[in-house]
Amino acid sequence: MVTSVTVPAQRGVSWSCRKVESGRRGSASAWRRSGGIFDVAALTKRGAELDQLASREDLWQNQERAQDLLRERSGVQARLESFRKLEEAMEEIGVYLDMAADGDADGLVEAERRLDETEHEITRLEFERMLSGEHDRSNGIVNVHPGAGGLEAQDWAEMLLRMLLRWAERRGFKVEMIEQTPGEGGGIKSATFMVQGEYAYGYLRAEAGIHRLVRISPFDANARRHTSFAAILVTPEIDEDIEIEIRDEDLRIDTYRSSGAGGQHVNKTDSAVRFTHLPSGIVVACQNERSQHKNRATAMKILRSRLYELELEKQREQKEQLAGAKREINFGSQIRSYVLHPYRMVKDHRTGFEMGNTDAVLDGDLDGFIEAELLRQAGTATGSVAAKPS
Repeated sequence: MVTSVTVPAQRGVSWSCRKVESGRRGSASAWRRSGGIFDVAALTKRGAELDQLASREDLWQNQERAQDLLRERSGVQARLESFRKLEEAMEEIGVYLDMAADGDADGLVEAERRLDETEHEITRLEFERMLSGEHDRSNGIVNVHPGAGGLEAQDWAEMLLRMLLRWAERRGFKVEMIEQTPGEGGGIKSATFMVQGEYAYGYLRAEAGIHRLVRISPFDANARRHTSFAAILVTPEIDEDIEIEIRDEDLRIDTYRSSGAGGQHVNKTDSAVRFTHLPSGIVVACQNERSQHKNRATAMKILRSRLYELELEKQREQKEQLAGAKREINFGSQIRSYVLHPYRMVKDHRTGFEMGNTDAVLDGDLDGFIEAELLRQAGTATGSVAAKPS
């Protein structure tokens, strides 16, 4: 039950607040009315199953499966813990509001504070619930590469790489750099890295596309304004159980010495590998391991993910053609513009979300853009998305 509570004015201040029924039964009822973000029974059952699987003696015979299982168990436990904390918070709010109804203004202040915290947590959980795609909970494999434009585009690609790495760091994700090729004169020609953590791919898929930069070039002696483009490609780490056919005759494998900083071994043998899938033209490379065998395994994992995403893209394009919504995919179809001159603004052209604090965005403050795009994809956004204050 939601009621209105008015506390007698104190020091000329009037207060009003919504009251949620106190007590465990009331909080559970209110939680069900909130839309049921948690299926507690199903989560509890799955948690018990995962605990049983994790206790098996043969758990670590397959290390990747074991890690996936423990990662899922950690996620289930975290969601159940979130539910428990929200129930406790709702009970506390009820107690504080009861105090406020008896004339204690401090009780209402505490109730409003806890209510704000709880609503913020519910919003976060509801947002996370949107990440319900088949692979949204998977690790994400990210590739950054420059468009045409030489040094300008290479430098922009390196700026995007740093932006994404800073965002992953803020989110607490683990990052594994798989391949990074320096550009001639500066910047990068390409970079591939894996972001490990729950919902990594679900969040990062909102960043996939063409990114456009407008600025006064630091490489132009005449200080002219330049426009540069770079692309971000995001694919999920594909489970080994998913069958992706890669024929030997369709694959060209090249080995070479790793570039960049290395140790006593990494740059002295042909440990780096490059796979070229001839039918699709997809090229993947890996040079982060000293062992060529490990680099081959990682490159194959990335190639499988890229081929899987390519097939999904073909299916999406077919649906768009049937719906008459086929669109060109080129460097004129940027998803976001970063303007550093003559004014400073970052604007997402898909959602209209924008920020004036360009430095913060380039330092990894991407949550507003990601949330707006996932809301758009989920079809839950109503009207235009409000701009974030600069």
